Parts: sequence; C-alpha cells; structure tokens
Amino acid sequence: MKNAFVFVIGVLLLFLPILSPAQQKVEPNWESIDARAVPGWFEDAKFGIFIHWGVYSVPAWTPKGTYSEWYQYWLQSKTLFGNGNFKGTEVSDYQTQTYGRDFTYYDFAKRFKAELYDPEAWVRLFQRSGAKYIVVTSKHHDGYCMWPNKQANDRGFPWNSMDIGPHRDLLGELQQAIRKTDIKFGIYYSLYEWFHPLWQMDREKFVTEHFFPQFKDLINRYQPDLIWADGEWEMTAEKWHTPELLAWLFNDSPVGKTIVINDRWGKGIRKHHGGYFTTEYEASVDYDRPWEECRGMGFSFGYNRAEDLEDYNSARALVLLLVDIVSHGGNLLLDIGPTAHGKIPVIMQERLMQIGTWLQMNGEAIYGTRKWKEPVQWSKGDRNFKPKQHYLGGEYILKQTINPEPGYAVKELFFTRKNNDLYVISPKWPGKQLVVKNVRGKPGMKVTLLGYNGELLWKNSGRNLVVEMPPYNTTLFTGAKNLAFTFKFAGLAK
Repeated sequence: MKNAFVFVIGVLLLFLPILSPAQQKVEPNWESIDARAVPGWFEDAKFGIFIHWGVYSVPAWTPKGTYSEWYQYWLQSKTLFGNGNFKGTEVSDYQTQTYGRDFTYYDFAKRFKAELYDPEAWVRLFQRSGAKYIVVTSKHHDGYCMWPNKQANDRGFPWNSMDIGPHRDLLGELQQAIRKTDIKFGIYYSLYEWFHPLWQMDREKFVTEHFFPQFKDLINRYQPDLIWADGEWEMTAEKWHTPELLAWLFNDSPVGKTIVINDRWGKGIRKHHGGYFTTEYEASVDYDRPWEECRGMGFSFGYNRAEDLEDYNSARALVLLLVDIVSHGGNLLLDIGPTAHGKIPVIMQERLMQIGTWLQMNGEAIYGTRKWKEPVQWSKGDRNFKPKQHYLGGEYILKQTINPEPGYAVKELFFTRKNNDLYVISPKWPGKQLVVKNVRGKPGMKVTLLGYNGELLWKNSGRNLVVEMPPYNTTLFTGAKNLAFTFKFAGLAK
C-alpha cells in the first residue's frame, strides 16, 4: 500500500509545472536578484540608442566638456565638472546674461514645446541605423516627467509634459511607434531629483511617497523591455529600498518575466549587482556579465549648442568603438540629444545612418555574437595609450587603431564569434595579405570577406594564418562601407 501511494505521488509530480529560473520568485536581496539571468535578447542586440531629451533641451548649453542635461544643477549650485578647467559660475553667468536674473530653470518648461516632434520619423531613423533597442529619458535628475504623472506635480506646480510645455505624452507616443517594429523599448529613470523638497528634507518619505509610486506608474503604464536606472549614488540600496522594489518588478509587475535592468540601484551597487553592468565614457573593459558602454556622439548627452563639428565623433570612430566594445562582449548605447523642438540634429541623423550602412554589410559579425578567447590582436609596442581625460572621448579609438602615437601599439584586428564561425574585423584595408597571428586554419575552412562575392585563399604560415586579399573594390567599399572590413572564418571557432 505504501509503495502504491509513493508511486501515485511520483506520477502526480511528473505533471506539476516545472519552474524555470525566469519563473522563480525573486527575493528582495542581491543574491536572489543577481541570480536572475539577463534576458538573452539584450546580449544579442549589441547596439542601442540613448535619448536625452527634456526641459534642459531648451537652454541646450553648457561649456564644452560638460553635460548640458545637468544645466539646472550647474545653475543652482554654481559648480561645474567635466573635461576642462572651470571656475564654476559659467552656467549661472550665462543664465543671467541670456535670460535675466528673474528667469528660473522652471520657466524653461513653458518653452519646451516639442512642436516638431514626430515619433514615427524618429523610429524610421532608428530602424535605418541598425539599432536593436532604444532607451529614452522618462525623467532626468531635474524631475520633469515626459509622461502624465501626478507625482511629478507634488512639488506644488505642474512638472510633466502633459500639464506644461508640449501638452503631450511624449513617452507614450514614442512607445506606440516603437511597438510597431521589432526594436526593444527601454526607459531611463532617475531615482533621485536634485531639488525636490522631499529629497532635500525627508528622503525616506521621498522614496515611499514619490519614487515608489512614480516608478510603478511608469512600469505599469508603458511596460518597457528595459529599465535604465540612474541617480543612485547619493544613498545605499537599503535606503532606496531598491531590492524590495526590484522584487515587486520581477514578481508582480506586468513585465516581471521579460524586463531587463541595469546595475544602478544604490551607492556602491554599480558593476557589482543588478542586471547588466554599465560603463560611461570608459574603454576596453571586460566583464563576465553582460555589460554596456554609454556615451554621446559629442560629449554631452543632452543637446549642447556649444559643441562644434570637431567635438563630434567621426563615423569611423563610432563604428570602431562599436566593434571594440562588442569584441569584449559588451553593447554600445550611443546617445542622441534632440532639440526642444523635437528634432534630432542633422549631424546625429547622419552618424546613425552611417553606422546603419556599415551594419547592413557587416551586421552578422556584430549581432548575436559573443567574445572569442582573444578580443583583440595587438601590434608590438606600449598598449597603455589613453588621453588624460576624466571622461574618455570617442576619438581615442583612432589612436588605438589607425593613427597611433609614436611608440604605442595598435589594435590590428578585432574578433567576435557566432556558433562555430569566427569573425575578424580589420580597422583598415590589410593590403595584399591579412595576417591573423597565433591562429591556425582548419581543413575545409572557408574564408570570405563580407560584401565581397567569392572565397579567399588562405594558408597556415608558421604560427599564423595568412589570407590572400582580393583587389580593393572602389565601387563596393565606399562611404560608410569602408569604415572597417570583416572577414568570416567559417568553422574556425569550434
């Protein structure tokens, strides 16, 4: 009888649903949160677009080398930080000279009209750029919300895009346009607000009465694929109560099984806990966890009218940044800063189009790839070249590839892999031969150049693999298509 009972229980257990890791309940602690795998689409995507847009897009000015989206903070604190030497009063002096002593930051909201905002046109550009996801600011550190949120107005006056300024749900309109495509929809959200009365007087109440309900409204209303937290550094995660909030997000929200999160959830948490790790104006890092580098095309994230053409990264620099980051297993989240009118500046449109043109030919070496045993092939010389900048500008990659300083090594080749195939990306045309050092070809291996019709001849020479190059095709490799050259070694990555 006992054996029969055990048999029946065993049979019943076979029919019980088996919980996958994504379905298991997440506890409000970092061990449990960290154990939740980052949804696979993120690591496959490789290229995303960051969008910094808000009230700060009206003045759209800070000195070169600083973040213009920090305009309010520089204005009211009379401090300034970035790449350069500043006295600290540059923004407050500019404000007085341009708008007068009685004009406050909050007065800019009436001038934030977004009258030329066409989210469908934005999305068409994103599609042509080859980006697989976007992350748009829903609220930066000034607290202005890009959607109709009641907590935004709890400081005593309207401070969201429906009630003042555009009188539109800017976030919702973009979400609706994105949802018509296969691009993933991500939302940036600042935990803190510089000058919110509760933040300044009672931070526990700010968390429970402002931050929590506002965050939940954002998630429930727009159900994003990704949430990009920021502004976490002023308090520990325990004081932010973010482990509890993330447990709600994963267990009880409508996106709990699919949402991607980053690592900015409390002081000291970044690059240690959360979802994927984030870097900002950094270079050549490497993590065992999915990660993402974010940076602007110029320096500022928000549109900055002080920046000139030479302050913007070239198309070649941006493509090589993407290749370098992907070879190390990361994603590039490249920022654009629309104007207060709702237009994406033409130079930013051009850069996105140039990246998209290159990806049309070379995307299979980027999307869905993983890092190989060696991300980069170096030449001889000192590998430690790095400009003396707090925030590392994007043009450094040209010094590390095609235009080195005397005595410094260059990254000759970058490697990515997909299944059994190895991709080798060269920053410049190799000449008569491509030499892959310390790599041996395998019998039956096929070598091709993406965009070129036909196989390439190859041979093992000592410890190296040598590929005979075809004549340079000036018709095929023109414009953005010649920013880097991709070779596919079918079967070499087994």
